[in-house]
Amino acid sequence: MKYDVVIGLEVHVQVQTATKIFCRCPNRSGAEPNTLICPVCMGYPGVLPVPNREAVRKTILAGLMCDCKIAEYSKFDRKSYFYPDMPKNFQTSQYDLPLCGRGYVQIAGIGFSGEELPAAEIGITRIHLEEDVGKSTHFGEYSGIDYNRAGVPLMEIVSEPDMTSPDQAYAYLTVLKQAMQYGGISDCDMEKGQLRCDVNVSLKPAGRTELGAKIELKNLNSFKSVHRALESDIERQAAVLDGGGELLQETRGWDDDLGDSYFLRRKEGDDDYRYFPEPDLMPMAIDNAWLEEIRAQVPETPEKRRDRFVAQYSIPEYDAGVLTADRPVADYYEETVNAGAPAKKASNWIMVELMRELSQANVPITESPISPTALAQLVTAIESADITGRQAKDIFVDMFKTGNDLETVKATLNIVKTDDSEIRNWARQAITANPKPVAEFKEGNEKSMNFLVGQVMKASRGNANPQSARQILIEELGKS
Repeated sequence: MKYDVVIGLEVHVQVQTATKIFCRCPNRSGAEPNTLICPVCMGYPGVLPVPNREAVRKTILAGLMCDCKIAEYSKFDRKSYFYPDMPKNFQTSQYDLPLCGRGYVQIAGIGFSGEELPAAEIGITRIHLEEDVGKSTHFGEYSGIDYNRAGVPLMEIVSEPDMTSPDQAYAYLTVLKQAMQYGGISDCDMEKGQLRCDVNVSLKPAGRTELGAKIELKNLNSFKSVHRALESDIERQAAVLDGGGELLQETRGWDDDLGDSYFLRRKEGDDDYRYFPEPDLMPMAIDNAWLEEIRAQVPETPEKRRDRFVAQYSIPEYDAGVLTADRPVADYYEETVNAGAPAKKASNWIMVELMRELSQANVPITESPISPTALAQLVTAIESADITGRQAKDIFVDMFKTGNDLETVKATLNIVKTDDSEIRNWARQAITANPKPVAEFKEGNEKSMNFLVGQVMKASRGNANPQSARQILIEELGKS
C-alpha cells in the first residue's frame, strides 16, 4: 500500500461503583429514565461535588494493569461544551494532570480477519477519570434525554497512534476489555454503554514522518463495528488522496447498517473546550501506602491465567484461550473443575453445550441456570457410567430450562441406569444379527467392534453405556 495507516483509540469505560462519581445517586442501569438523579449530578446552583474514592482506586488499578505511571499529584478540570446531554454545560474531567500517565499493553495472537498477528506493544498516552453524560434517544420528530447516566464515573483510556491496521485495533480493544473485566473495574457491556470507543485514523504517504489529517469516527457500538469502520474509512481516505483531494480534520459518524461513515462536524481542539481547574474540588495527592495497597490488588492477567490453565489442568491452548477470554467464563470453569468435574470434559461442555444455550437465551454466564456444581455433577455422572452421553444432553437441556438439579431432571425424564443384563441381551442380538462384522473383529479388525457397539446403542435407543456395551460384547464374543 502506498499509504501508511495510523490509528489511535479513545476508549471510554464506565467504572463499576455503588454510587456516581460526585454524589450518592446509585450507579446502575435499567432504571426508569431520570429517576437516579439529584441536584449534584444535575448541576444545580450551590451544590458541591465529593469525589468517589472507589472510582479513583479502580482508575489507578486500571493504570497499573496497563503499566502506566501513576501520578503523585492529580486534579480535576472543567471541560466546557454545550450539548443537551450535559446538564451543567461543562464536564468535570481531567486535562493536564491525569491519574495515569504513559503505559502500554501487549497484543498478539489471531486478529479479527483470522490472520496471525505478531506481538506488538501499543502505547497508552493517559488514563483519566471523568463524569459520564446523559443518554439521548431519538424518536423521529422529537428526542428524549435520560440523565440517569450523567455523573457515572467514566475512565478515558487514550492510546498512542501505534496501530497500523484494523486487526491491530480489534486486538487492542480485546486485550483492554479483558484487563478491565479481570480487574473488576467494569463489566464492559457495550450494549449497556459500559464500554464505548472513538477511533482516530489518518493516512500518510508511505515512509513519511508527518501525520495526515486526523479523522475521528463515532457511534461505534461493537468491536466488529470498529473493524468495519476502519476498513471503510481507510478506503475512503485513500480514494480522496488518490483523486488529488485534501483531507481535513473532522468528526464522522458511522452507520453500521449502511457500512459507511458520514460527516458530523469539524473536529474540536483543546482550546474549544476551554479547560480550567475545577474550583470545587481539591487536587489529589496519591499516598504511597495506598498506591502499594492497590498494587497488591492487581489480579492475574488473562495471559497468565491461560498459561496456568494449560499447565494445571492439562487442557489444549485453544481451550484455555477460549475459557480465559472472559473472566466470568474462566471463573465458572475453575468452579466446575473444583467441584469434581474432569478438566477436559468440563472444558468441552462449557465451550459447546453451555455457550450455545447461553447465546440462544441471550443470558450471561453469571446468570446461568446451571451452576458450576450442577454441571460438575452432570459430567461426573457420565464418567461414572450412571448416564450416557446422549442422556446427558437431554438432561442438560432440561436443567438449563428449569434450573433443576440432576436427580430432579432424571426423575422428570424417567432416566434410569440401564441394567447390564439388558445390555447383554442387546449384545447377543447384535452378534447373532451381524455375523460378518463378528468374523472381521475376530480376524483383528477393531473397527468392526465400533459397528457392533453402534448396534447395541441403536437397540437401546441410546440408553446403554457405550463402554459397558463394548466390554460385554468382548465377553460374549470370547465365549463364541
